[in-house]
Amino acid sequence: MNAFLLVGAGGALGALGRYGVGLFLARSGVAGFPYATLGVNIFGSLLMGLLIGALAKFLPGGQNEIRLFFAVGLLGGFTTFSAFSLDAIVLMERGHMMQAGTYITVSVVASVLALFLGLLIMRGISI
Repeated sequence: MNAFLLVGAGGALGALGRYGVGLFLARSGVAGFPYATLGVNIFGSLLMGLLIGALAKFLPGGQNEIRLFFAVGLLGGFTTFSAFSLDAIVLMERGHMMQAGTYITVSVVASVLALFLGLLIMRGISI
């Protein structure tokens, strides 16, 4: 199957899952803290670790379509934090601790600052 279709189909399901968790928690009366995002990020990262570990253990070399659908698509759509976490761990496992630390720090700080900058830019624009 086409790689784009695999990623797209998995991503759509992952995004629906993330949205569903948010709706469920909102309807349960949980508010005031981003529990849905936190939970999805942690759970998605756990699932990414289990998936990548299982693929390496049970399907070495023959897992590209499964990886594309589940890791890149489904878990990527559910939470991109799981992909971020995987990238950080891969750097660490390869012994690139300085790169991993830089990647983690720059990713978190720059992403939060970029979002804040985007808000400032848009708030300054009057239509």
